Amino acid sequence: MEDIYFQGKPIVIKVHAVKRAREREIAFPDQVYEVLQTGKVKRFGKHGIKFVKRSKEGSIICVGEDLGYCVIIKTIERGN
Repeated sequence: MEDIYFQGKPIVIKVHAVKRAREREIAFPDQVYEVLQTGKVKRFGKHGIKFVKRSKEGSIICVGEDLGYCVIIKTIERGN
């Protein structure tokens, strides 16, 4: 697996996020890496961050936390 960076910070994908991606039939790592590299970034709260990629089949959302030295992806979900 290649490392992914966002604004010079490494992105770490937790085991929980991988389990949720498999559960929701999201192809890990192909679709997830695509979302993290080319998706829109939305910030919420103090440290929250979302990567959103929309398509005809629906959107994929990677929800995480920006800790300053790295970004942790905590869960992956499908949107409308």
